[in-house]
Amino acid sequence: MKYLLRSVLAVLLLAAVHSPGLAQGGLGGPGGRRPGGRLSQLENAKIAYLTDKIALTQDQAQRFWPVYNEFSDKRRDVARRMRQLRTENPDGLTDQQIKDNLTQALALRQNEVNLEKEYFDKFQKVLSIRQVGKLFIAERDFTKEVLRRVADRRGSTAGAGQFTGPPED
Repeated sequence: MKYLLRSVLAVLLLAAVHSPGLAQGGLGGPGGRRPGGRLSQLENAKIAYLTDKIALTQDQAQRFWPVYNEFSDKRRDVARRMRQLRTENPDGLTDQQIKDNLTQALALRQNEVNLEKEYFDKFQKVLSIRQVGKLFIAERDFTKEVLRRVADRRGSTAGAGQFTGPPED
């Protein structure tokens, strides 16, 4: 069973990451969600990955995923609001606007920490503490793996413009 789950995970992850649109950031409509699209494939791969890494039972999975999805939606909203504060050209802003943006960014980062604390408690009602610990590690590892594969994909298609390191003397 574990071998089958890992095989399904590998296929889903490869299908999601090897899609040229995903590697170029083409994830679909507003918020990046598109039913049946590449983001859906990536989300399915993440579900399989997390289920495997934290060893969810069927009963736990039924109780865990609604809580986790709620957490993910709230975390995604905080990240969206953080992106809206970023500016490419701070020189085009007044000192007060820069201060306001930084103050809002710090408040949003605090919101993110508070959100993680809140859901840390909620996850413990569904999972063992060991599984909760594995969840946070598995999320980070999944993200690293996806980013690595996207970078590998871009590197293999970059051709002559690919960065090869500092020039030799």
